[in-house]
Amino acid sequence: MLKTFLLFVLGISVVQAQEHVTDSIVGVKDTVVQVQKHVADTLMVKDTVHNLKFNYKQLIIPGVLIGYGFIGLESDWLKGFNSQIRDEVKEDIDNKITIDDFSQYAPAASVYALNAMGIKGKNNLKDRSIILATSYLMMSTTVFALKKITHVERPDGTSYNSFPSGHTANAFAGAEFLWQEYKDKSIWYGISGYIVATGTGLFRMYNNRHWLTDVAAGAGIGILSTKAAYWLFPYVKNSIFPSKENKVTSMLMPFYNGKQFGGGMVVQF
Repeated sequence: MLKTFLLFVLGISVVQAQEHVTDSIVGVKDTVVQVQKHVADTLMVKDTVHNLKFNYKQLIIPGVLIGYGFIGLESDWLKGFNSQIRDEVKEDIDNKITIDDFSQYAPAASVYALNAMGIKGKNNLKDRSIILATSYLMMSTTVFALKKITHVERPDGTSYNSFPSGHTANAFAGAEFLWQEYKDKSIWYGISGYIVATGTGLFRMYNNRHWLTDVAAGAGIGILSTKAAYWLFPYVKNSIFPSKENKVTSMLMPFYNGKQFGGGMVVQF
């Protein structure tokens, strides 16, 4: 657990001439206590992270989804199946529904919404944000690279960056994030996230923007990226927030206690 030492290193007091020096010192001490409490709450220095331990079984579902997508790049049978699904969907399309442009963000956003409503997940704001950022970085890098390498034409013929589905990857990364943060509260939080993510993938096909293999691979990449983010979190956190021997961070803030003005610096190491 991190130990935080709050040092008040700068005090500039403006007091009336008739005030005694001792009164000023007492006022500064009271202010320091208030600053310490506020900053400790703000920085959330308590180490609340719950790491996800690696287990090869966790690779099965995303591995199958990604494998299906990659096999579909070369399999004539799966390509034909893709076309069959596309043709059946096109028969029922009257108007495109763009809800998938927004639903892709819903699962991840739900984690922050639930915390804002007082339903706390596993990790604090800082830790879960680092995990989500790591997941999205790995997911987006992988998706972008594969789109450039595979050069698969979209079902609607508008471009050659169909594989894998970025919207679906985004949605499933968020769904796995929601699952990991709230599965111990209730599995229904995670299930609802996966329902939304699945709907996002279906709408990508309904809107004729992706093949089934694109959606499957995107889902697998999204899930795996978030799992990997939890596995890697201790290393990522240590690189961003080094051990106490090397870590020195600070925050400068003003204060006013009704009689005195001043400045305070919080040093965390």
